[in-house]
Amino acid sequence: MTSKQFAIALRFCTCLGLLPVMQPLLTAQGQTAQPAVPADVTTNGQPNVQAPAPGARRGGFGRGGPMTADDQAAIAKLGELPVWKPGLGDGDYTAVPPHVPAPENTPRENVPQGKVTTFNMNMAESKFYTPAPGRGANSTNREVVVYIPAQYVPGTPAPLLLCHDAMGAHDQKPAPYLPTILDNMIADKRLPVMIAVMVMPSSQRSMEYDTVSGKYAEYIEEEVLPRVAKDFNVTFTKDPNARATLGGSSGGAVALSMAWFHPELYHRVMVYSGTFVNLRNGPDAPHGAWEFHENFIPKATPNKPLRIWLEVGQNDNGSGSSDAGMGNWVLANMHMAHVLKEKGYPYQFVYAQQAGHVDRPVRAMTLAPGLEWLWKDYKPATK
Repeated sequence: MTSKQFAIALRFCTCLGLLPVMQPLLTAQGQTAQPAVPADVTTNGQPNVQAPAPGARRGGFGRGGPMTADDQAAIAKLGELPVWKPGLGDGDYTAVPPHVPAPENTPRENVPQGKVTTFNMNMAESKFYTPAPGRGANSTNREVVVYIPAQYVPGTPAPLLLCHDAMGAHDQKPAPYLPTILDNMIADKRLPVMIAVMVMPSSQRSMEYDTVSGKYAEYIEEEVLPRVAKDFNVTFTKDPNARATLGGSSGGAVALSMAWFHPELYHRVMVYSGTFVNLRNGPDAPHGAWEFHENFIPKATPNKPLRIWLEVGQNDNGSGSSDAGMGNWVLANMHMAHVLKEKGYPYQFVYAQQAGHVDRPVRAMTLAPGLEWLWKDYKPATK
């Protein structure tokens, strides 16, 4: 394996949380892997992988060298931000431990429960992403999980929440299981009566998610949503202000790509540990998703009609590497928050202390309040 091939493989495995399986290859290449992260138990007895101690590096690989004094000073300021709590408005915040699950994660009696159904799409029938070599069912089939609230009236155009990596569908109950959160918040009238479509990636996850373009949004629009509408007798609204996309890591990058390149389809974006780094570049994005905060957002005139919620963990991927390497998730999301503020976008940014990549306790704490902020200004379109 060449050094370039090794670097690509290592970066890919880190984004998927597969660094432990790379240990033999790391040893053969003379690299030093991070020690195994100890298991622990979180609130409600849920098993959790704890983030490493503050200052530990995850996924940096020395791209661009270690952080400079300026990098360190910038990140230190994040810990001085106002403390995040539910109900806050736009701006920058820090979430401090313990990261306690929000009450909306717990099922409540007398709350109507939506229907959750899972099905597979045959990738051989796709015009966008055909089967490719890979392990597991996702090399030939794509899992889709659909949540339909009990209050939905067939034939009514419904708001949409599109989730990457099927976020919220596979989390251990009660936190942060998305259907329970939606049951509670829809019943409380804190969210509209929305349908959630939670889509798993194929074995080509990086190509689908990290490619900076509108292709994945087009795939969802032309193949996934029509299938859901037909099979489940639902109607999706065409109002982009009533459509949101949610994801973590590379799923967060594609969440923004969907709305950025197709604002006629999506206005609302929610991202955990967004991969806004130089991971997969192309002719229109030579620095990959780093281009969003480096060029796309600062130079776009006028602003796009987007509302964006962002989170990153203190010990996120690349947290020890320099800004020059374009591979530090913390700095990348900090830059995102900065340019969104400078351009006057409605946004909320949360820097989670003592948290890791797409940290589950942080998601359990913030997903429900984050969704409420995301839809705060929503008003159904009038005919």
